[in-house]
Amino acid sequence: MRITGRILKMKSQLAMQLIYYLPMEDKLIPMNELIGKTISLKYENEIYCISCGTLTKRSFAQGFCYKCFISSAETSECILRPELCRAQEGKGRDMEWEKKHHLQEHFVYLALSSDLKVGVTRSTQVPTRWIDQGASSAICLAKTPNRFLSGCIEVALKKHLTDKTNWQKMLKNEVKQGMNLSEAKMKVKEFLPEELKQYYIKEDLMTEINYPVISFPKKVKSIDFEKQNILTGKLNGIKGQYLIFEDGSVLNIRKHSGYVVSIEY
Repeated sequence: MRITGRILKMKSQLAMQLIYYLPMEDKLIPMNELIGKTISLKYENEIYCISCGTLTKRSFAQGFCYKCFISSAETSECILRPELCRAQEGKGRDMEWEKKHHLQEHFVYLALSSDLKVGVTRSTQVPTRWIDQGASSAICLAKTPNRFLSGCIEVALKKHLTDKTNWQKMLKNEVKQGMNLSEAKMKVKEFLPEELKQYYIKEDLMTEINYPVISFPKKVKSIDFEKQNILTGKLNGIKGQYLIFEDGSVLNIRKHSGYVVSIEY
């Protein structure tokens, strides 16, 4: 079967083993059914902005044209640095969007992807955010009424924890062993500034995530459609937003959101 269309980041469904779907135009391709099979992906040399839909020669910030990249609320600085959010002061690129996304309940969480890391996500993005970054387990640490306050907590904790995922270790499944997230959460609580301790969550509800992978590669080679427009091989699994092939090649689907791709299987 051959299907062609614009792709977006994969959708996922939490289950005993995670279920993935690849959005392609108006279709959802059930990716778990392709694991263990040889598939071919071909970039058709067209990119459409995931925000305005305009044909663009280059993609910025995982799917935006340059105009949207510099003006969209979805690409503002506080997306990567929540502590810079000013929506609570009535400031932002698009206040209607800010009200729906940043002036909403947010969580600060601890996750195991390669090492223990701290992160921030909107409550409606749990557990999607953890899945997209390839976390094997995660636990909520604090709950705040807006993005800014979660960002303040994250800044305080970044003095003691990383906020980055080592994507190569994550894809090789080199996860720190012997880590108890509940115990880590209790220790991390001590690092919270006094004025932010009111947002700490006592409940320990841990989420475990089991990815559909036959075997993890010992070495990984990242594929970029701009440099290699055809990728053919046996699909060995999926983790985060990456397709993992038998030869160790990996393709970040989210990075190529808006690209027109043909898939054969």
